[in-house]
Amino acid sequence: MSFSEMKLNPMLLRAVQASGYTTPTPIQRDAIPPALQGRDVLGCAMTGSGKTAAFVLPVLERLIPKSRGATRALILTPTRELAAQIHDQIEKLGKFTGLRSATVFGGVPMPAQQRAFESGVDIIVATPGRLLDHFQHRYAKLASLEVLVLDEADRMLDMGFLPDIKRVLKHIPKAQQTLFFSATMPKEIAELSGSLLRDPATFNVERKALPASGVTQAIYPVPQDAKTALLLKLLETDTVGSAIVFTRTKHRANKVAKFLVSKGVDAERIHGDRSQGQRTEALAGFKSGKYRVLVATDIAARGIDIHALEHVINFDVPNVPEDYIHRVGRTARAERTGEALTFVAPDEEAQLRDIEKAIGNKLPRTRLEGFDPRAVMPVAPAVPNVRVGVGRAPRPSDVRAHKPGATSKNTPRPASSAPTKPAHPRPATQAATSSHTALGHAASSTAPTGDAPKRKRRRRGGRGRGAKPATPTT
Repeated sequence: MSFSEMKLNPMLLRAVQASGYTTPTPIQRDAIPPALQGRDVLGCAMTGSGKTAAFVLPVLERLIPKSRGATRALILTPTRELAAQIHDQIEKLGKFTGLRSATVFGGVPMPAQQRAFESGVDIIVATPGRLLDHFQHRYAKLASLEVLVLDEADRMLDMGFLPDIKRVLKHIPKAQQTLFFSATMPKEIAELSGSLLRDPATFNVERKALPASGVTQAIYPVPQDAKTALLLKLLETDTVGSAIVFTRTKHRANKVAKFLVSKGVDAERIHGDRSQGQRTEALAGFKSGKYRVLVATDIAARGIDIHALEHVINFDVPNVPEDYIHRVGRTARAERTGEALTFVAPDEEAQLRDIEKAIGNKLPRTRLEGFDPRAVMPVAPAVPNVRVGVGRAPRPSDVRAHKPGATSKNTPRPASSAPTKPAHPRPATQAATSSHTALGHAASSTAPTGDAPKRKRRRRGGRGRGAKPATPTT
């Protein structure tokens, strides 16, 4: 089935052709016809399958004959980057229709978003948290809403947005049509879809989430300390052009990007601690070729849409298989081809096994010719041969260099040459009644004098907290 056979509005067909689309992808062939008929849709769709156009085209088709000045479609997404991507797709496919779209997400001032509500843009693409912020004000009433789209529903569950989604649903009227897309279908998402959808057209609901068929995957076993050197070596070869490098944490993303820049590689990073302006500039610079490498965390794994991207490098193995699938889904989009390379340290083998179990395939191991991890790993400093207590690690005082004549509490003090006063024995009664009030001690004389064993000497620091002073015996 071609786009023209779907009986789309001529304005949409013109935009489809101008965008370079020729043949619908499988998800587009499955989802667009029932959506054009007004049916609810429930589908599992992997990243890079052409899913965005699968719901954008039916939404635009529905809104073209409607009057303007009221928001009639709401699209919920988990991340800012995905919201911006969907907005761009709406503008591209709807550029001949006159329909307007606006994004609503955090990291940018609210007044511009408020004007979008007040002016009644046709479509709002939003993240749940910022949308709830606007719902606290009267201007954000979506009384004319007809279509609700939930995209990447399982990712919203992973990010803890499920309660926010349920709160959003309480603020909006019951939609006449709901389009529900998720890469996987966990129990919570299945229950949510069941409460929203009416006799939906379903497809791929039982399908296991897998990387796109055009992705070539490879594993590089490498120690943690040699990962940056391996990354640089790969970038120096002719086989890797532009690439997205995924790290597990924001700190790691900063560190890797800084390392690459110091080695002359044009690189930028994108993660949750970056402002929206910085994230937008980094993504735009990567798309334009200003930056060869974009270092990202998983927050961006489902919001980066770069059609010609050929390489994804997993600098760290993700904790869950679903994140791996969505990372590598940044390449081989829309039935193209690409490579996904994963660096695996010995302590990440367990996560790798989980990924291989999830995708049902053992990934091939490979090594970069001419790269020796041992030659680039830092040499561990020599450990001084010091004597320490059994069962404890060396302390700084064990190996600290002492100045001549200096002492520590572990070093025996030399006998002093200064004269000392002779000790004068005191009567037993005096010793029994004497109390060291200046140090907060109280003595006890319950033991008889003479050959009775001596009491153990108290440690420095006085009696224990809360202990009552002993009453001297008279």
